[in-house]
Amino acid sequence: MEKKYKLAIVGATGLVGRTFLKVLEEKNLPNFEYKLFCSNKSAGKIIKFLGKDYVTYELKEDSFDEGFDFALFSAGGETSKKFAPIAKSKGCTVIDNSSAFRMDKDVPLVVPEVNPECIKEHNGIIANPNCSTIQAVVALKPLDDKYKIKRIVYSTYQAVSGAGKKGLDDLLEKNTGNNLKKFPYQIYNNCLPHIDVFMEDGYTKEEHKMINETRKILGRQNINITATTVRVPVENCHGESINIEFENDFNLDDVKNILKNSKGIILQDDPKNNIYPLASIANGHDEVYVGRLRRDFSQKNSLNMWCVSDNIRKGAATNAIQIMEELIK
Repeated sequence: MEKKYKLAIVGATGLVGRTFLKVLEEKNLPNFEYKLFCSNKSAGKIIKFLGKDYVTYELKEDSFDEGFDFALFSAGGETSKKFAPIAKSKGCTVIDNSSAFRMDKDVPLVVPEVNPECIKEHNGIIANPNCSTIQAVVALKPLDDKYKIKRIVYSTYQAVSGAGKKGLDDLLEKNTGNNLKKFPYQIYNNCLPHIDVFMEDGYTKEEHKMINETRKILGRQNINITATTVRVPVENCHGESINIEFENDFNLDDVKNILKNSKGIILQDDPKNNIYPLASIANGHDEVYVGRLRRDFSQKNSLNMWCVSDNIRKGAATNAIQIMEELIK
């Protein structure tokens, strides 16, 4: 008799939470029972999922007493800090989408295409990386394996969905007034070189996340990394320009073949025919699209690369569900 699994979805009414449900519907995993949790103000909402009506329940300290095998969390860092340890104490394995545990040395930070071996090190909590980091490391890992990365320069063009529903509202409502819901300035018809809060060194927290998480996921603390992260007026899918310096020389055709044959990557690199990754193509998909591959002639052993991915799917919901699937294996 096949084992039945019980899954709690925390933050089920949010942007990522609803995408959890969408991806789970697509996968239609066998032998799963689900329960949907949310904040007090959203409790009691009815969500149609897998052809049935599911009631959403307020998340409370005794919510995990009934026993769950897994919990997918996407309700913010404070909720995760409070409730993930409670869920863990009840024998539930938590996959957390917030930044609460990502840099905890005892919590694995996992992208299944990159470091699936780290999953087994978990002690009840596994962290889902930042959306912008996930897509980058999927593309970087196979190249690091072959040529060994020495330095990375990130420049990101991040969609407003990464800022949640309020960020989307500011863009879609063409909000240019003083009643902005999310951003310090209008995002409509604008670009903001400001994601998350500024730190004392002038970098934003988002930039620090990319730097620190990349090192942890690749297991390469000695890589030199710098980042500039920018919010752009695009609904969904982050674009990233990545400049990579390798320890060893590379053949550009070999680089293309490595990426083409790597799990989770779609190579779109035919500039003569204007074929390159676009947000409009990546939207709704789980792969990382890579293109615009070319040598950086200003620096030895260096490569320029452009990658695009759906930040709500692969950058959040899908990656977490893929981690759960690895656990089941």
